[in-house]
Amino acid sequence: MSYDVQTVRKHFPALAEGAAHFDGPGGSQVPDVVGEAVAGTLCAAIANRGVVTAAERRAGAVVTEARQAAADLLAADPAGIVFGRSMTQLTYDFSRTLAKNWGPGDEVVVTRLDHDANIRPWVQAAAAAGATVRWADFDPATGALAPSAVTGLLSPRTRLVALTAASNLLGTRPDVPAIAAAVHEAGALLYLDGVHLTPHAAVDVTALGADFYACSPYKFLGPHLGLVAAAPALLETLHPDKLLPATDAVPERFELGTLPYELLAGTTAAIDFLAGLVPGTGSRRARLLGSLAALEEHENALLARLDAGLAEVPGVTRHGAPDRRRTPTALFTVDGVPPQAVYEHLGTQGVNAPAGSFYAIECARHLGLGDTGAVRAGIAPYTTAEDVDRLLAGVASVPR
Repeated sequence: MSYDVQTVRKHFPALAEGAAHFDGPGGSQVPDVVGEAVAGTLCAAIANRGVVTAAERRAGAVVTEARQAAADLLAADPAGIVFGRSMTQLTYDFSRTLAKNWGPGDEVVVTRLDHDANIRPWVQAAAAAGATVRWADFDPATGALAPSAVTGLLSPRTRLVALTAASNLLGTRPDVPAIAAAVHEAGALLYLDGVHLTPHAAVDVTALGADFYACSPYKFLGPHLGLVAAAPALLETLHPDKLLPATDAVPERFELGTLPYELLAGTTAAIDFLAGLVPGTGSRRARLLGSLAALEEHENALLARLDAGLAEVPGVTRHGAPDRRRTPTALFTVDGVPPQAVYEHLGTQGVNAPAGSFYAIECARHLGLGDTGAVRAGIAPYTTAEDVDRLLAGVASVPR
């Protein structure tokens, strides 16, 4: 089924401002149905979850539906979906919980390709437990993280490997299943940051080999929220700090305080919208697979157009090898022009393509870009060929 981007765009009120949005990796624009779901839940009679009143039952249904929707998106078990304020908050929570069982001599592996939200919580938790952190480096010339860069660090003392499914700075997609197999052979756990992968490709947490899969609905057309998917049996073995009267049931024992029901409703609406990007039938999972395949084809075609266009602009340096398998993300600099100045110039052209390290500070430093980083352009479900051409024209017109 062909992808009709103009039909998709009609559902995004924010696009009426006229900007070409390449800022999706930092947070996507939101379709009308998501806003309606959030507003409808906020305005409905709702209470803490229960079974006595209609308001209590409505809250319970919102949570149940959101867990099932997230499970359909990730091919996960709805009983293992944990919601939280953000991926960062959840990762800190899980790092502290897992580190309760770490001590001197234990080891944790992190990579320089990752967003700091999948580095710093583990580094700090390891330090508090007296464990050792081992660093996996990627190739700065290509942006590739070879499986051996991670697997070569594994030992019988490895307790956890934190890995990105796709770099939020470069778009690089490591060979996660190969790394996961080695991690599990070593008896360790894999915590996978799927924030930058989930908006662009079909995800199957079991096929990837992730013990924990973290992502953010606001990167895939939903509201500001975070979630982690894990096997319920694994979650049963973990005991986070919590309030005394709070339930000890899984997954609720990891969700501190009352859940934001309106944001959960918005998350369900976002996943349903993704499932309907192209016409389809069958289960929501089946429709998601069809829609995401069509989306990936659309986005990859635009990425090829963007890569080819940037290669023709004198003085532009693309970071990471364009021919590598990656999400539709381009990171670039313009010779002699600070990235912030490029960003600001593009803004005057109605093109939103921000600059920075985007919290992937270890990655930016390893690339030789320092803390300043570079300009990042991310393609989203509402991006058109005309948007790409506007970006390219803007880059070509940067004052030197």
